[in-house]
Amino acid sequence: MNKRFILSFVAPFMILFSGIGLIFRDKSRKIFYLPIGLMGISIILEKDMRRKLDRKNILKKIKYCQKVK
Repeated sequence: MNKRFILSFVAPFMILFSGIGLIFRDKSRKIFYLPIGLMGISIILEKDMRRKLDRKNILKKIKYCQKVK
């Protein structure tokens, strides 16, 4: 199986694991699940921002190549 395919599920599972921990744990241990959820969210947001920047750079290169010809 492709390694990237498996790793793409890590961030959503981190968020899910954090949510379950925040719901079902007692109040003194809930704080330990917060960093896991925040890391999952930050991974997803970082991937989204990188994807948008890559698309923008590719579009700039295409437009530049069209002007040169």
